[in-house]
Amino acid sequence: MRTGEPLPALGDVLAALGTGVWHWDTATGEVTVDAVAAGLLGLPAEPVTLTEAQVRARLHPVDWNEITGVVQLAVAEATLAEVRIRIMDDQNNVVRVVRSRSKPSYEPERKAYVLTGTLQEVTEPTPGTPAARSAVTGDWRRSREAFLLDAGRALAEARSTQEVLRVAANLSMPGFTPDGLAVFGVEGDRLTIIGHHGHEPGAESPFYMPLDTDYPATEVVRTGRAVYISSPEEYKARYPLTWPLAQRFGRQSWAFLPLTVSGRTMGTWLAAFAYPVAFTPDERSVLTTVARMLAQALSRAGTAETEKELTEGLQRTMMPKLGPGIPGMDVTARYVPTGGGLQVGGDWYDVIPLPGGVSGTTSGGGRFALVIGDVQGHDVRAAGLMGQLRIALRAYASEGHRPDAVLSRASRFLHGIGEDPAELRFATCLYAEVDPATGVLEVARAGHPEPVIRMTDGTVLTRPTEGGLPLGIDPDADYPTTRLILEPGETLLICTDGLIETGGHDLDTGWQRLREILERHNGTQEELADALVQAVHGPSSHHTTGPLADRREDDIALLLLTRQGAACGCGAEDTAPLSVRRTVLTVAQAEPERVSVARQQLRELLHDWDSPDQVDSAVLLLSEVLTNVLVHTDSDALLLAEVTDGGDGRRIRIEVTDSGDDLPHPRRPGELASSGRGLLLIELLAHTWGVAPRGRGKSIWFELYEQKNGDGPG
Repeated sequence: MRTGEPLPALGDVLAALGTGVWHWDTATGEVTVDAVAAGLLGLPAEPVTLTEAQVRARLHPVDWNEITGVVQLAVAEATLAEVRIRIMDDQNNVVRVVRSRSKPSYEPERKAYVLTGTLQEVTEPTPGTPAARSAVTGDWRRSREAFLLDAGRALAEARSTQEVLRVAANLSMPGFTPDGLAVFGVEGDRLTIIGHHGHEPGAESPFYMPLDTDYPATEVVRTGRAVYISSPEEYKARYPLTWPLAQRFGRQSWAFLPLTVSGRTMGTWLAAFAYPVAFTPDERSVLTTVARMLAQALSRAGTAETEKELTEGLQRTMMPKLGPGIPGMDVTARYVPTGGGLQVGGDWYDVIPLPGGVSGTTSGGGRFALVIGDVQGHDVRAAGLMGQLRIALRAYASEGHRPDAVLSRASRFLHGIGEDPAELRFATCLYAEVDPATGVLEVARAGHPEPVIRMTDGTVLTRPTEGGLPLGIDPDADYPTTRLILEPGETLLICTDGLIETGGHDLDTGWQRLREILERHNGTQEELADALVQAVHGPSSHHTTGPLADRREDDIALLLLTRQGAACGCGAEDTAPLSVRRTVLTVAQAEPERVSVARQQLRELLHDWDSPDQVDSAVLLLSEVLTNVLVHTDSDALLLAEVTDGGDGRRIRIEVTDSGDDLPHPRRPGELASSGRGLLLIELLAHTWGVAPRGRGKSIWFELYEQKNGDGPG
């Protein structure tokens, strides 16, 4: 170029120097490269816009991670970002090494990095030479910091010993990378191998040796100081007795570093190199830092695995086996511990054979009891109290006591355990005595969530049951019993509040979440139990991805009981309509508030009724009949509501029985009268109704036929 002539275009100059240009915007995830940069990446030499995934596929995975760390450091220090990058082909072979220099910037409003830089091929130095021990980019400190940042993050995220070893095996140190790794541990007075990489199978057997052996790894354990060996000759001279153990692997340099936690050397980390390494101060600094991080990661993983083993052992001890099965019944149970601490808590379940069955088993068709409960707290004391309370309940049940007596004795027992009033704990519990032959359940409840019934058509109803205070609060508390009937094909669900309220839900929204699973599930009972747990712990429970531990805020215990068989109503001999669903409820004179419970039960029973007006009419008539019993008699009211389908459409029959002698009769109330309209409403809104004497007492019933247009009768 002559003086006075215009300078050539910048792109022409860079192309002449073999330097490519690239631009990367992390917000869009696109990388734009010119023709030279594309050629260096192993692509056709023409400008192109690539995705991050396409670029990453051309780079060594370790180098890609290094780029992330270097960029963050460069932005923080307001300097250039320089990295060495290995370009890979489709066979995962390194085809060239390039150097990238860029000036990154960070845009907070977009939360994105924007980089524009150059790409230039460099000559790969010979391993073991001084050039190889320096960063290709000439920025050793930044490469080292980026590597340590990535290594620390990976080791911190490792949750088990095997994951820690896998991370250690994949570490690529800046300028020098070992091709053989081993982690030694100490058991008593012997050195053992925890894991290795880069050795043939069976290589760990020679490493099981006494700590007084003349071997580098044992010397590190004894002294707590690292041992660096730069050549085979040095190894042979310093450790002649154990040199044959290392000779057969063909390595040229070795670094044995102590794994120290809280001032105690717990083992040794071996990094072996296939080429000579001088172990400069910078290299020793990197190795020492990695060894410290590796020791911390192994210690955390070991503690977690010990806690997990303790937890699983405690669970196996505390939780019963369901046995060989119960004729006519299917029982499924699940227990999921909380994710914090030792992962133990106070939730438990039990299946107890009662007197009259086969001793020691639930087989033989005898009666049995289902128990589920939750001791206050999520610690070892809660787990211990849970074990004691479970044994006490089993003992009281085996003595033949009724459900109310079992819970009363258990409450007195739990109240008497604590000597210090400040350490008193309470427990919620539900105890259900089951007769497999009839499906009758006698239920007593101590502050526990109420049971749920899934009917044969998928309808889910919460069964209101009498209840008392949680166990341990009042030693003289009473626990009334409620009788339920489990029809063939129906499923009973009882659970602890961890299944309901986990994930920020209350009792109402939590039950709604479970109701959807119960109503639409079509698989086996085992699959249903898994689906219920997954509804709470899985990603769908909080609309983000993540491990199950994200929702382990509380223990979960659940029991599913299904009565086998269901009448189909489809045979030639079947003349009666098929009973689809039924609910039974008692309203006592002293409990008028249960009228609202009855109304809610009826609405749940008619949740899929076609006409909302008919549902409102049924609820209104039920309120009238129940109120009439409470006002005009001295007896309790028994409600039976049953939905049937005879093939020509569904109908709801509601029957209220009481022990009063006076039969109701229609009246003509005055315009200002506040009562006397009950039978008039029934006659107006019901399709058919009647009053039937019942020996001692009477029964008032009415029926509504489902209508698609929602019109009333007539």
